[in-house]
Order: sequence, then structure tokens, then C-alpha cells
Amino acid sequence: MPAPPQTIADAAPVRIRRFGEHATAPANLPALFHRLYAHRGDAEPAVSLAELLPAAGLQGIDAAAAVLADQVQRGGRILIVGDYDADGATGSAVALLGLRALGAAHVDHLTPSRFQHGYGLGPAVADAAAERRPDLIVTVDNGIASHAGVARAAEHGIPVLITDHHLPGAELPAAAAIVNPNQPGCGFASKHVAGCGVMFYLLAATRAELLRRGWFAAGAAAGGRSPPNLATLLDLVALGTVADVVTLDRNNRILVEQGLRRIRAGACRPGLRALLEIAGCRIEGVTARDLGFAAGPRLNAAGRLDDMGVGVECLTTDDPVRAMRLAQQLNGLNSERRELEHGILDEAVALVERDAAASGALPAALCVYGAHWHEGVIGIVAARLRERWHRPTIVFADGADGLLRGSARSIEGLHIRDAIDAVDKRRPALIARFGGHAMAAGLTLPRQALAEFRHAFAAEVERELGGAPAVREILSDGELPAPLLTLGTAEALRRAGPWGKGFAEPVFDGVFAVAHKTIAAERHLKLRVRLGDAPPLDAIGFHLAEQRGAVGERVRLAYRLDINEYRGLKAPQLVFEHLEPVAD
Repeated sequence: MPAPPQTIADAAPVRIRRFGEHATAPANLPALFHRLYAHRGDAEPAVSLAELLPAAGLQGIDAAAAVLADQVQRGGRILIVGDYDADGATGSAVALLGLRALGAAHVDHLTPSRFQHGYGLGPAVADAAAERRPDLIVTVDNGIASHAGVARAAEHGIPVLITDHHLPGAELPAAAAIVNPNQPGCGFASKHVAGCGVMFYLLAATRAELLRRGWFAAGAAAGGRSPPNLATLLDLVALGTVADVVTLDRNNRILVEQGLRRIRAGACRPGLRALLEIAGCRIEGVTARDLGFAAGPRLNAAGRLDDMGVGVECLTTDDPVRAMRLAQQLNGLNSERRELEHGILDEAVALVERDAAASGALPAALCVYGAHWHEGVIGIVAARLRERWHRPTIVFADGADGLLRGSARSIEGLHIRDAIDAVDKRRPALIARFGGHAMAAGLTLPRQALAEFRHAFAAEVERELGGAPAVREILSDGELPAPLLTLGTAEALRRAGPWGKGFAEPVFDGVFAVAHKTIAAERHLKLRVRLGDAPPLDAIGFHLAEQRGAVGERVRLAYRLDINEYRGLKAPQLVFEHLEPVAD
């Protein structure tokens, strides 16, 4: 069957590029893994807690630890205000569990609603917090841009301690203390630590401060508390770090690996265990991919469609039965989220294709809006559009306050938060609010400003990236020899991580003979392939059903070697993200 004719809005061109000059990967596992780590700029796995960067490197952490220690010792009321995503939920859970373990008598949490409050410690959230009469507000994964919220809290007589990892603006809020590796002057080497990781570091510093003050010695002498082992929180730190898709530099890889080891040993929170079990993951073999694609989305579903308080409760409860009930509730929300996502994605694709046909070209950046689209899933839809066309993408939906809420996703080479900032500087008052990272951001703007913003954003992206269409590049570790296309290799690759952003899971490429092709679940392309004389293998390309027509007798695949588990049986499987027809 010939490939369908190309259209203006076809998927972005893809180029497979191999690391170095190696066409074929080594044929034995030790040599293979030596090369894989070398390709990623590291000589060996990052596993030891002793190698973690010291907490003292975080600017402001001593002052913040002193503020927290004061509240712990005096029995003050501490209120955690987290974000409504997986990083915020895990960070809030880490804060609640950690502070209670340190001896805090009164710790509670408040998670803003995506739909009622929007992101961060805004004035409305500060008012809601004040109703609980806390002595201290501690933000998790937010706050660095919350000038108005911190000021409102001050009007209520409540100091705010900010823990965050997002990029700050020109000025910092007037908080009691700030811990953020990206604040000006902070020399902490791991700029990519997630919000839950920042909170973990602050708890470690607070523990050290309380030890210095003799807090635990006094308690122990009276038959009371002893210093807690905060490493018991690393399962949640691992989940939040992976789910937030931050760069897995060496420090983050240590945090994630240590968390994974606890999970595999069964020493994880009941709620996390329940989320993984509902997703069909084997606890003893959990990987970073399972955290990112199984547990993370189910946790995120609460903040996308309902109230992330459900997610925080799931992660903090000690009751396995209640944890399973909450995990089942989150699983149901995730199923609902998937249905919403698929419907909105189909509409968004149709809009992009219609506009491209009308103008004769795809713009440098994609910017789409649907009046009835659900605000909670537009970030996922933006990521899907970005993957399809390899262009910076913003998807807008109506917010409860009458403004449009936008979720932005970028491509390598464009810092999307800075691009939005540049638009804001060129067109003052066009954007109401914005913030975020290099690869993801959020913003709000009046509905009547959408057309002007769409034009200004595309122009800014074109200024930064140039006029040529972006080419999606897949980095390959070379062709995997047939003797290594085995279950043993797939299992070794799973154990060798943690893999993730900035330390990519190994991708290989090769030319395979095709014995069979079919479509699964209407969206996925399934193949039966063979490399040389090796046994045939199943291969699947998720969301690649439209490429069925390009499959001939032979194809070149860019793939991960994974494991297919079905009814207790395991077999190697290729998960391909790109295919190219090969001429006979």
C-alpha cells in the first residue's frame, strides 16, 4: 500500500542521528552499557546518597530551616500551600510527613483549585489560608512569583516561607525566607531539582538545625522522639521528580534511584503502592518510566479534573485500604481525563490542519483555542501537538475568571517562558500573567487579545529559531546487534536507569523485515518484525496509526527495547517512535 500524499500539515520531518561515529552497538552487555553512559556524559550510574549535593549550597536554606525549627519547637500551626500537579502533591506530602516526623504538632495543607484560584499563592488563596489561622504558610512548588499573595498574607499577619524551583521575575516576593535554586545568587549546582526535591532538602536542613538546638536529645531523654530518617520520603521525591519531567542531572538521578530502590523493596507509601498496582506495575521491578507514565498521570488527574487534595491524602494516609480506595478514585479520574484529551486533541489537530490549508503553511508556533475545551487537559494536548509537528505550542481554554488560560510546551532550542516574556515586553498589557520553565509555561490573557498574541508569539518564535521548519531529531545509540535483542537485554536496560529527561532512555535504530502490520485501539501501529536471522519480535508505535500506509516489506525503526508482559509471560518488544520505509 503506497504512503498517503503529503499535506501542508503533515507531521514534522524527522532525522535519526547517531551518537558519535558508531553504527553498531557492542555485542555484549558490559561494553554496551559503558557506551550508553558515555553517550550521556557520565561514566557510571548515579546511585549513592553520599554523593548528593549538600543542602548548604542552597541560598537561604539556613534562614528557612531556622523559621521552620522555630515553629516546630513552639508548636506553631504550619500550613502547606502546594501546586495542583504531581510535583506539588508529592512535595506537599513530603512536607506534611517530614514535618510531623520532625515533631511539628500542627501541620495542615491547602491545595489551590486550578479552576477557582489558578496557580500559586494568590490573594484569594492567602485569604482562604488565613481562615485556618496558621502561624506560618509554607509554599511548595510555587510562590516565587506570588508578590500579591505574600503581601495579602502579610496583611493577615502571616509570614510566608517560599520553596520553589520556577524561574523568578525581576524582583522576589517579600517572604520570610526563600529557597529556590534558580533565585539570583544561588550557587546550588542542580538547577533542575524539582519542587519536591527542594522541600526534601529543606527538611534535611531543618533536621540538622533541630539537632543543633538539642530538640531530639531532649525528647529522647524523656522517652520521646528521635531524629527521623528522612530517606523514607524518597519514594515520593522520586515520583514528583520524574512526573514533573525535570532534567535528570546526576543529583536528581540519585534522588530517583534511591526512591526506586525503596519502592522495589516494598518500603513505599501505601498510596504510591496502590497507584502502581492499579496501573499493573510490578512493585519489585518498578522503573522511572512506571512513575512517569503510570503513577504520575493518575496522580495528576486529580489536579486536572477535580481537587488535588485527594492526591495528597492518597500519598499521606497510612491505611492501605483507604489508600487503595483513593487510588481507585484517581484511576477513574485518569480514565475520564484520557477521554477528554482524545476528543480535544482531535479537534485541535483539525484546527491546525484547517488553518494551515487556509494560509498555505504551518506557522512557526501553534496557538489554538476551543471554547468548550477542558482547562485541565490542555497541557497534555499541547504536548501532543508539539510532538506531532515539532513546533512550540500553546493551547487555550476558558478560565473561570473570564480570561483565557494557556498551557505552553516547547521544543529544544526555545526557552518558552523567556519567549512569552519577550512578547510581554514588546506588547505590554497583552498578557495578564505568565510563568514557567524552559520547556513548559502557563499564561492568561483576555479573549479579545488572542489573535494579537497568536501573531506576536509566532513572530517571536520565528525571530529566535529562524524561518526554516524545525526538524525533530532522534538521537540513536546505534544498531543493536541481533544477539542482544533479547529479554535479558531488555531487563538490564530497565535496571540501568533511571532514564528520563536529560539522561535519555536508550534508543536504537535498525532495518527490519516486516511480517505483519495491524492497528491497535484505533491509534497505535503494531508490527511483527525480524532482524536478520534473529527470532521475530513484536513492535508497537503508540499514536502512530496514521503511518500504517508507509510500512512496506522493510522498515527502519527508531526504537526502545522494552518488555511486553501479558498473563504472567514476558517477551522482548520494540517500542518505536519513528519509522521510515526502506526501498527493496
